Amino acid sequence: MSQPRNYQIEEFMRGVERPVPPVQRRHLKVIAETLVAAWDGLRVDHEEVVRNKEEKEVNTLMESRLNSICEQKTPWSTLVAGVARGKETINYDGSKLETRPDLSIHLTRRSSRLSLIVECKLLDSKKQKTIDLYCEEGLARFVEGRYAWYAHEAFMLAYVRDNSTIAGCLTPHLAQKQKKSPDPFLTEQLPRTINHITNDLAISRHGRSFPDNPGVIDVWHLWLV
Repeated sequence: MSQPRNYQIEEFMRGVERPVPPVQRRHLKVIAETLVAAWDGLRVDHEEVVRNKEEKEVNTLMESRLNSICEQKTPWSTLVAGVARGKETINYDGSKLETRPDLSIHLTRRSSRLSLIVECKLLDSKKQKTIDLYCEEGLARFVEGRYAWYAHEAFMLAYVRDNSTIAGCLTPHLAQKQKKSPDPFLTEQLPRTINHITNDLAISRHGRSFPDNPGVIDVWHLWLV
């Protein structure tokens, strides 16, 4: 088992205000809107890929499309300096040096080290890409301090291929897990729908299980069809 590396955390957080201020809700809504716009554009230009290819192919297209939007004069470009796919970073205690979130959004008003993390998952029951995978290999990484351990917010992005919805799939799954002791996802607020965009968008709130954490994290779930 890897040992903590306090010196890595000290260097990572050098010059950073603590606790890290949360991203404003209105800015997170702009980010959600732009993720939807990027997806809609990819559906038009690369329908076969986004409907049938592996997650890494879709993520690569999302990275390219989002970075192209950064070059335009839009609200996104004032908030976001760039997007990186699979950029290595460290976990909460430096014991893991090569964690790779799917997408790291570098915000213009925050150090690029403190990326807004977007973890992506396919939902396709025919291929065993289920809500269990979404939570255990996605959501849990925020609770355990693998990703976004310094932040108050993160995104989970689902590419839905089986008609799953947040209300019909994620919410009952988390509610069932809440009955366990301990709850593996430390859910403090079940997904609450945000009627801001036409796509399936909700926010859940979770405690965190690692030492000296900055408190609860709000996870924005955006499910794209």
